[in-house]
Amino acid sequence: MSHSWELRAREWVQVRSNDQTRAVPAHQASETMQTTEFRPLKYVLITPARDEAAFIGKTLESIVAQTVLPLKWVIVSDGSTDRTDEIVREYVARHDWIELLRRPERKERHFGGKVDAFNAGYARVKDLDFDVIGNLDGDTSFEPDYIEYLLGKLSENPGLGVAGTNYLEDNSMKYDYRFTNIEDVTGQCQLFRRECFQQIGGYKPNKDGGVDLFATLAARMHGWQTLTFTEKYFIHHRPSGTAKVSKLYVEYHNGRKDYAFGCHPLWQPFRATYSLTRKPWVIGGCLLFAGYYWAMLSGTPKSVSDDIVRFRRKEQMNRLRKLFHFS
Repeated sequence: MSHSWELRAREWVQVRSNDQTRAVPAHQASETMQTTEFRPLKYVLITPARDEAAFIGKTLESIVAQTVLPLKWVIVSDGSTDRTDEIVREYVARHDWIELLRRPERKERHFGGKVDAFNAGYARVKDLDFDVIGNLDGDTSFEPDYIEYLLGKLSENPGLGVAGTNYLEDNSMKYDYRFTNIEDVTGQCQLFRRECFQQIGGYKPNKDGGVDLFATLAARMHGWQTLTFTEKYFIHHRPSGTAKVSKLYVEYHNGRKDYAFGCHPLWQPFRATYSLTRKPWVIGGCLLFAGYYWAMLSGTPKSVSDDIVRFRRKEQMNRLRKLFHFS
């Protein structure tokens, strides 16, 4: 890529101006500012990809156009049988910081396999000198300053362990953060401070999914802040959950997962009521409600530890108290 050295120079630094220290992109630092500390935020990306030929070209174009390029981007083809590898190789040939890692084919598509693929990519970058590690799905796209924006948020706040944004799906924003926890960073694009990622032990395999949720919960349990920022968004080109089950079944499946993931039974009616107003209209909320309580009545086992269940339920009850102004 031409002028890649100029793009790589666009890193965040701490500068002092008018007796205040703040984070700005290095290429915007004024000559009149006194640089007190030079702390460029270097980042790496890992993309587990399984049969993403329909969308991964959009993701590749988004990253190579970023104002801040990654130190390394490992795309792990997790047994893809379509043109995913072929598309990625075209970019590998042009950009030496992109690597394609091929894993053997497997019959079943599940989130446990996705974590295994991520860990295979992590093994390729763990010894590099980076500050931030990102998980990026292969069916996303965003504006050229998207990563720079998130790096700025991490630079400004040393206590921020996980950062991300909302996303556009089916021509509407996925979450309304008046009713959704803004601390839960969606898994299609999560940027972790390296220390946070290492402290929580990275992603933990779970064939039922929720690995992104568990990562943010673990980060908060360890005292880190996790936050979704709303000034930016990315586009998610495949509706969530439809890679494995039908779109209509997704909400019922999500209800069952809510129970398995430790949602409080007093929280679920409010979550289901909110879902009545989202696509698929009305039926989605009903299926979410039915899935949760069917899982409860049928004795579905929890798929997370008791510590995570207690922590998550405590957070949910605190949010209900704030919602209804209870002390």
